[in-house]
Amino acid sequence: MSRIIKFLYWLRDWVGARFPLMQLWNDHLGKYYAPKNFNFWYLFGALALFVLVIQIITGIWLTMNYKPAAELAFASVEYIMRDVEWGWWIRYMHSTGASAFFIIIYLHMYRAMLYGSYKKPRELLWIIGMLIYFTLMGEAFFGYLLPWGQMSYWGAQVIISLFGALPVIGDDLALWIRGDFVVSDVTLNRFFSLHVIALPLALCGLVGAHLIALHEVGSNNPDGIEIKDYTGADGLPLDGIPFHPYYTVKDIVGVVVFLIIFCMVVFFTPEAGGYFLEHNNFIPADPLKTPEHIAPVWYFTPFYAILRAVPNQFAGVVAMGAATVLFCFLPWLDRSPVKSIRYRGWKYKTALALFTISFIALGWLGLQAATPTYTWMARFFALIYFLFFLAMPFYTSSDNDKPVPDRLT
Repeated sequence: MSRIIKFLYWLRDWVGARFPLMQLWNDHLGKYYAPKNFNFWYLFGALALFVLVIQIITGIWLTMNYKPAAELAFASVEYIMRDVEWGWWIRYMHSTGASAFFIIIYLHMYRAMLYGSYKKPRELLWIIGMLIYFTLMGEAFFGYLLPWGQMSYWGAQVIISLFGALPVIGDDLALWIRGDFVVSDVTLNRFFSLHVIALPLALCGLVGAHLIALHEVGSNNPDGIEIKDYTGADGLPLDGIPFHPYYTVKDIVGVVVFLIIFCMVVFFTPEAGGYFLEHNNFIPADPLKTPEHIAPVWYFTPFYAILRAVPNQFAGVVAMGAATVLFCFLPWLDRSPVKSIRYRGWKYKTALALFTISFIALGWLGLQAATPTYTWMARFFALIYFLFFLAMPFYTSSDNDKPVPDRLT
């Protein structure tokens, strides 16, 4: 055992003389000081990174047997599920991981809205995070077509046709995205290459940039106080602790709890009642038979409900795009000097509560058939959704915020 330990030390020193291994370790884990009052909400960043690894690994294994051809795609997925050893498990991990990824990302973004993690000096960190979110949406959309089931096919047909609503360039843009006049074998190949090569590379690069930006400005905390402002004689933050081992252990516990829930879904209810895997997607794509009700996967439904709430198609596409892009402007829309909701006034707390209700309601409405009653409900909640952003400069600048303490509580 002692020889093994000596060899590992020698290997570490040998690598360290040729690559800044220990410097990277110290900068991002060993000697990176984080606030000592992190709570449950600060687990989701690590969980998002963990799920990204799951998606990459399972995706690689799935591509070994998947056939990106219109006449073979659905059969190859069935082959993976039925004949490839542990293929069903890998496929269900990947499909469940997609929904888990969005659940975690939405909670991660919500935590930033709770504690003002988008405010100075973290504006660029927030923008990079939003680019990750947009890339993830594209990755999910391109991957959704690959099973070549009924909902995959017709969902892609509907979403791509939305680009045709744009003036002047709409029809040409939709044709360029499809690569054909209809969703076909060309579209499938195009989406496959983007899903397995282009967007994963972009996603990994953006995640790396996100972590570098985070460790440059430091982590926010539930009190919204900058721990770098109060340092000891050694130059270290008085209210900070090393990320390793304190938060690495905490994150490992969070990962274990997540894996328990994740495995329960994978092994007992991978379809999640049709929310994670739609029942129509177990039917081969048929260009001549339109499903009775076409709806996107649940993580797109809030924006889909906004799209359907607007009578004009072009205006609906603009509203749907604005609903996602508005998040990017939060650092400049929020005029309050206070970051954390602990010290915010009643106006922001009320606005955030109404926004939360509207987002969940729009998500549910996006799964329902577009009846007149549901359409008017979607319009009502869409109005609340947009007012949260558009009225933010007014209610945050006049809110009755509480005094913020000098040190962490």
